[in-house]
Amino acid sequence: MSLYESDFYAWTRQQATLLRDGKLAQADIEKIAEEIDSMGWGEQRELENRLTVLMLHLLKWRYQPALRGNSWRYSVMEQRRRIERHLRQNPSLRAKLPETILDAYGDALIEAARETGLDPSGFPQTCPWAFDDMMAPTFWPEA
Repeated sequence: MSLYESDFYAWTRQQATLLRDGKLAQADIEKIAEEIDSMGWGEQRELENRLTVLMLHLLKWRYQPALRGNSWRYSVMEQRRRIERHLRQNPSLRAKLPETILDAYGDALIEAARETGLDPSGFPQTCPWAFDDMMAPTFWPEA
């Protein structure tokens, strides 16, 4: 069993040392490339997860006005801040926004139906809001 399989943390330390020392021939370049790739996908998943939570609470805000409260309001505010910060730290993810919003909205739709008990067909089947609107501090979808 390789160190990569038996002790991932130790493997990362070893590989970092090899790279810093310029010992590329001894480094596991293929696995290092896979791990870097995986880190990039993780950043996109983080954006997708944040967008899902944001859209979930915007849907609940729009379709359950009698239940609006500070919990939803603060969740929307928090997600907006986290998304903006994430995009500031990873600006190339902006190019992925259309497909990420599409995927995240599908998840938000399922979660909104589950949490509200409302029929999923009562929600728009595609995201009804532009990204800039969802992120605007003054945007709160009304009936």
